[in-house]
Amino acid sequence: MSVGQSTAAELVHNIFDLQRALRAVTAASMKHSELGPAHTGVLFFIAEGGPLRASALAARLGIGASALSRQLADLEQYGFVVRTADPLDGRACLLSLSPQGRACLAETYERRAETLRGILSDWTESEAEAASLSVQHLTIALRSTGPHPDGPPHATPTGASHAASDSTGNDGRHHLDPASEIVKEDH
Repeated sequence: MSVGQSTAAELVHNIFDLQRALRAVTAASMKHSELGPAHTGVLFFIAEGGPLRASALAARLGIGASALSRQLADLEQYGFVVRTADPLDGRACLLSLSPQGRACLAETYERRAETLRGILSDWTESEAEAASLSVQHLTIALRSTGPHPDGPPHATPTGASHAASDSTGNDGRHHLDPASEIVKEDH
């Protein structure tokens, strides 16, 4: 059975409302960090897909090369991103996170998780897990609709337990087994 038009329209409204709420929370927490959401997003995608070329990163982020160039210049100045020669093409460079970049990203996610934990203080663990699974399911559906510059969309089996094969990723967050991991971005 497919989803009805009014339900789909309500979901679109709720997704945009969630995006606005996330931006407001993120902006409020920026006083603790020099990096904005765009810079954090760049760090995240480099951590998840790196080392990778700037062109692949720009395509994955859905931004132009000039916008990415400005963000990368800032991140390199902070010492969070490093460039190395691409072993397959000496004319190209690969981007990866420095140890400082990984630490910054981990700290950002830890701070955001603590902020969200406070916001959800009246939620039960079951409610938070159900919301997380719903967001993951929606993310998989959205990613399955088009081409992906980094390969096929990631998938998580329905009802996958976070306790089974839980590990800490290079961004400091806890992930499921990499074979079933969902890439989570913060926009």
